[in-house]
Amino acid sequence: MPTDLRVLLLEDDPMDALLVERALRTHFPELVLDHVNSKQQYLARLKSDRYDAVLSDGSVPGCEHLEGFLCARERQANLLFFYVSSFQDPGRDLYGLKALGVNAFISKQNLPHLAPALQKALDERRRAASPDARLLAGYERLVTAVQELSLARDLPAVMAIVRRAARELTGADGATFVLREGEFCRYADEDAIGPLWKGQKFPMHSCLSGWAMTHRQPAVVEDIFSDPRIPASVYEPTFVRSVAMVPIRALDPIGAIGNYWARRRLPELHEVRLLQALADTTAVAMENVRIYVDLEKRVRERTAALESFTYAVSHDLRAPARRVHSFATMLCEDFSPQLDESARGIVDRISHCSLQMLEMIEALLELSRTSNAPLRSQQVDLAKMAREAAQACNAEAARPVDFVAPETLPVTGDAALLRIVLENLFNNAWKFSGKCARPRVELGQREGSAPTVYFVRDNGAGFNAAAAAKLFTVFQRFHNPDEYPGTGVGLATVQRIVQKHGGKIWAESEAGQGATFYFTLEKPKDEAA
Repeated sequence: MPTDLRVLLLEDDPMDALLVERALRTHFPELVLDHVNSKQQYLARLKSDRYDAVLSDGSVPGCEHLEGFLCARERQANLLFFYVSSFQDPGRDLYGLKALGVNAFISKQNLPHLAPALQKALDERRRAASPDARLLAGYERLVTAVQELSLARDLPAVMAIVRRAARELTGADGATFVLREGEFCRYADEDAIGPLWKGQKFPMHSCLSGWAMTHRQPAVVEDIFSDPRIPASVYEPTFVRSVAMVPIRALDPIGAIGNYWARRRLPELHEVRLLQALADTTAVAMENVRIYVDLEKRVRERTAALESFTYAVSHDLRAPARRVHSFATMLCEDFSPQLDESARGIVDRISHCSLQMLEMIEALLELSRTSNAPLRSQQVDLAKMAREAAQACNAEAARPVDFVAPETLPVTGDAALLRIVLENLFNNAWKFSGKCARPRVELGQREGSAPTVYFVRDNGAGFNAAAAAKLFTVFQRFHNPDEYPGTGVGLATVQRIVQKHGGKIWAESEAGQGATFYFTLEKPKDEAA
């Protein structure tokens, strides 16, 4: 039986507290039990003392339901937690707490079951704390952290992963993430049962993280008040009694990861090695973030340069192309009687090709303008705008198309740019459904989606679904241009506009089965964050 078992009892009824203690004493004669009857006393005890288990009534004012459990886990992550309540049936909600980490629910009418349940939980924790089990759990947690770090794309994400993993790897009461800034250590982030030094800076020579970086090796301190490397005055206001600090990138340290314990504890060698392995992986993740940010910057600069080049070239090509078309037209009109049939065919081809070139140049200029245009958001009725665009398409179509849209479809966006989106999508829909016996185009929104997904659907020629990824590439064509004319720029323009609104666009289709273009005008909440 454990001789140093410490239990914190949260109970506002003194008679019930006495009965709970008697039920435990028979099994744990050397039990140390602290009884508190209010939230204030409860939080104070959790902050000042260490416990093996908490026994809590479920109805103490301020600590009802989840509150007592969450307070305990926030301040002492590894302790056992039991609800000891007067309810015979705790209900589905309390039973569901087991999934969150509550060890058991014991009815006050069945207090003889309390001590055996507590003993069972202690035995299970003891087995889980065996060296082999701890080592295996540590490596499993490290692998998870490495996987998470491989996906991190900015420094805050890296720090969030590391501060949590560092604490869990060693069962520490606190973890901190330190960045080197010249001759100073900046305590950039933390995860702890109490405040440490987040946001503060210290000289390299006056803090343990600076020592670990300067000496390029871990620093382990069992008692902070007996080690000359520790500035005791800085540590005294905190809960810290023991420390392990490892450098991030030992060859040329750029920071450090620290673990802290609220009572004297000498970390085992494998724990320090796990922490150092996490720090080494963190160095790689931070370098990846730097490369990723640099690449993103280069991509933006290259994209801006290409867009400027595209605009300049398109603008400069427009006048020569227009002149070619004009001269071909003049040649055909003024000298047609002097040209034989073959020569007239060549002139007609020159005129047609120059006209196609002009259309492509205008499309490229439109693409460049929409990419650089500022966004002027306002309330827009997409359905009303769509009916106007559909009317214009039907006026030019060889046969009328049956158009379906809701009565109203309010959105927030740039009215001029959204009109371009609808015009391009509708021009495609009308073009590719024009040969159907009963052509039909529909504008709508998908029910129950967040963010809202809008769609334009036709029953036309469609395209091979495997080619959908290339659909929004400039000049990408899936059909014979003589059969379905176009510039190959319209969908690229649509994608740019949708992305300017914070959304995305994609398409679904099968050859001969029509096509549906889906788009959103905002990011999902998890992506926006």
